[in-house]
Amino acid sequence: MRALVVDRSAESRLALAEVPDPEPAPYEALVRVEAISLNYGETFMVSTGQLPDGTVPGWDATGVVVRAAADGSGPAVGTRVVTLGMTGAWAELRAVPTATIGTVPEGADGGAISTIPVAALTALHVLRRFGQTLGRRIMITGASGGVGRFAVQLAVRAGAEVVAVSADPAQVAVLEALGAHEVVKHPAEVSRPVHGVLDNVEGEQMVAAFGALAAGGSLVSVGHSANQDVVFPVGSFIPVDGRHDRSISTFFLLADPHADVSADLTWLAGEVAAGRLDPGITWRGDWTRHHEATATLLGRRLRGKAVLEVS
Repeated sequence: MRALVVDRSAESRLALAEVPDPEPAPYEALVRVEAISLNYGETFMVSTGQLPDGTVPGWDATGVVVRAAADGSGPAVGTRVVTLGMTGAWAELRAVPTATIGTVPEGADGGAISTIPVAALTALHVLRRFGQTLGRRIMITGASGGVGRFAVQLAVRAGAEVVAVSADPAQVAVLEALGAHEVVKHPAEVSRPVHGVLDNVEGEQMVAAFGALAAGGSLVSVGHSANQDVVFPVGSFIPVDGRHDRSISTFFLLADPHADVSADLTWLAGEVAAGRLDPGITWRGDWTRHHEATATLLGRRLRGKAVLEVS
């Protein structure tokens, strides 16, 4: 099969090459890939040489099952699916555990559905950590990115009053159209305290976002797009105006033993297919143009998601 493999001698650190077909484990299905969604994290790992040459990277992909799992779990041959894994998505064929496969409605846009696994699942699972959000204020930093866009929409659907943080003035109207009640350039500009923060940025924005938490509020750290150290000034954890019992936690998508990833992927795929969730695809093209997509993503010129179609 053909695959995009790590090649640290190439300018883009990637090359389209022939590699052996994957051999699925008994609990894995073999999927013929039709579309790939890029994430900043995996692209950054490739560009900075963190993966050995010959590795087939990739977390998110849609496709069709061509060999069902030998243990009888998961979808049958011919089923359209959306898949999540730590590697292997950037290829014509992918072996994926059935626990991280969701089914895709007939006629759905595979490219749009491919944006779901990392971005939408992360948004969904972090928002669940905040508990009941109906009528509560939820702040989302990095709101114009892949996770942020899904988080804004899902939080609005859950009845939250959403505060979206984006430094790009052009994104104000976009985020308001997605349902954000308040759009600010920086967490320090928030009009009043918030119940929860989904933080995609870290750095000094994370410090300001923590300062915006109400009593009993929590901040979940998801990303680190600012590439800055997080330094809390002396006194940051002293209760201010009675705002005590505030917390910070980290998040890793596949670390929750109670999460039903397959069911969540299937539900999210249905929501995107029905037009109730907008993935915000802003770059789309054949996978032979991978160097364009990765350069745009790494250069921070992309707002939303990039999709590669496997020809």
